[in-house]
Amino acid sequence: MLAKITSCATIGLNSIAVDVEVDVRSSGLPSFSIVGLGDKAVEEAKERVRSALKNSDFDLPRHAVVVNLAPADLPKEGTCYDFPIAVGILIGSGQINFDFTNSILLGELSLDGSLRNTAGVLPLALLAKEKAIRSVFVPKINALEASIVDSIDIYPVKNLKQLFLHTVNDQPLTVFPHTEFQQALESDFEFDMKDIKGQEHVKRAMEICAAGGHNILLKGPPGAGKTLLARTLPSILPNLSLEEALEVTKIYSVSGLLKTDEPIVKQRPFRSPHHSVSSIGLIGGSAHPKPGEISLAHHGVLFCDEFSEFPRHVLEVLRQPLEEGFVSISRAAGTIRFPSEFILVAACNPCPCGYFNCNNPVHHCTCSPGQIIRYQKRISGPLLDRIDLYVEVPNVEVNKLAAQNLIAEDSSTIGQRVQKARDRQNERFKDEKVTCNARMQNRDIKQFCQLKTECIDILKKAVYQFGLSARAYQRIIKVSRTIADLTGSENIESAHISEALQYRQRVDF
Repeated sequence: MLAKITSCATIGLNSIAVDVEVDVRSSGLPSFSIVGLGDKAVEEAKERVRSALKNSDFDLPRHAVVVNLAPADLPKEGTCYDFPIAVGILIGSGQINFDFTNSILLGELSLDGSLRNTAGVLPLALLAKEKAIRSVFVPKINALEASIVDSIDIYPVKNLKQLFLHTVNDQPLTVFPHTEFQQALESDFEFDMKDIKGQEHVKRAMEICAAGGHNILLKGPPGAGKTLLARTLPSILPNLSLEEALEVTKIYSVSGLLKTDEPIVKQRPFRSPHHSVSSIGLIGGSAHPKPGEISLAHHGVLFCDEFSEFPRHVLEVLRQPLEEGFVSISRAAGTIRFPSEFILVAACNPCPCGYFNCNNPVHHCTCSPGQIIRYQKRISGPLLDRIDLYVEVPNVEVNKLAAQNLIAEDSSTIGQRVQKARDRQNERFKDEKVTCNARMQNRDIKQFCQLKTECIDILKKAVYQFGLSARAYQRIIKVSRTIADLTGSENIESAHISEALQYRQRVDF
C-alpha cells in the first residue's frame, strides 16, 4: 500500500515542501530502503524508525518498504524526516487510517518512539501558512516555537502512541494556542551604561552608533574599557519589531540555537567570535551552508575584540555584508543568501604592546616602528573605510574611578533617546526598504539628507584635508543624519556635520 506524507526541507533560511512517499509491498523479502538524495542522518533514520515502531508496540512490516523523498534531486539532510517516515509506514501497513492530506509533519524520533527537539520548526510553520496548509504536527517541545505563526493549527505530539490515539479519535490532540508577539518592555542586561566610569565621549559615540545602526571602531590601551563599552551596547539598542524578530528567530531556529522556552527572539543578538574564528565560521558555509556569526548577529551586534589579531583573509570577508547587508555563499549545488544587517563593533590596541601614544606615565610603548606599522596594516584600508565611527578610548582618570558619588546616565535613559531617533527613521523610511540611517543608499541620501550650503562647504574642506573617499563622504552624511535625529532636528545642520567629522579622523591607521 502506498502512503504519502508532506514534510519539508530547509534550504538556507526557507523551507521547501517534501513529499515522503512510503510503499509497503505485500510481497518480497523484508527490506527497508530510503531514496531521494538523503545524507548520512537520513540514511540512519531506518534504524531509528525501526526501533521506535517496535518500542511503541506497532508491528513492523514483514515485506519490502521503500521510502522516497521527493523531489528526488533536492538534497535532504538532518533527522526531521523520522516522524513522517514512521507515520507513512503505519499508514502503508494499515495500522493507521487517517487523512494527512492537508498537514505537514516534522520531527526526530527517539528509539522509544518519543519526538525530540528538532531544528527548523519556524520555517516549517511559515511554509504551512504560505501554502494554506491547515495542520502542522510537530514535537511537543517545539510547539511554542511554531505557535508564533497564526492561521494554522499546531498539534504538539509527544510520541507515536499519542498520534495513534489522535487518529482513532480516542484522545484527540489539543491545538496549541497561538502566541502573540510582545516586545520586551524591560530587559535584564548584564551591563549598564551607568556602571561605566568616565568615557563620556565614547558613550556619546555608542549612542550615535545605536541610533543609526553605524559601525564603530574603539581603539585604546589595554584596560581602558573597550570590551565593557561594547558589551553595554545591546542595553541601549531599540526594540525588535515583529518582522525583525521573525527574521532573527528563523536564523536561530535553522541553526538549532533557539531556546525551547522562548517562541521568538525578543532581544537583539550579540555575537562575539574569538579572533581564531575561520572565514567559514564567520560568514557560514560547509557542504550544506548554515548561517555563520555575521548572520547570527543579524539585527544585532557583531563584536570583534582584538580586531587586529583576526587573520586578514578572515576580516576581508566582512566587506560584502558590511556594504550590502547580506552574504552570498556559492556551492556547486547553488547559491544561498543569508541576511547580515548587523552593527560591527571592533576593538583593538594601537600596537602589539598596546601603549603606543597612550600618554601613560607608567607604561611606555616598547614596540619598534616596524612592528607598529605591520600591526596596523593587518586591517586593510577598504575595510576601515566601511566603518563609520572611529573613537579613541583613553585610560580612565583615577579620580573618576575612585569617585563614589559620580552619577552617570543609565542605559534606560539613553535607550529612550535612541528609540525616539529610530522611530523618526521608521517614519521617514516607511515606504522604503531601509531599516536605519546606516542602510541608506545613494538615492536615499539625496532624498532624505538635503544639505545646506554651509554644510557642503565643511564637507569639501574635510575631503581635501583628510583625503576622504567617496564612501567616507557618504558615511559622514549618514552619521550627521543620525545626530540630527537624536536632537530632533528635521534638517542636517553644520553642527551635526562637524560632530560627525570628529569621528572620522584617523591618525594611526
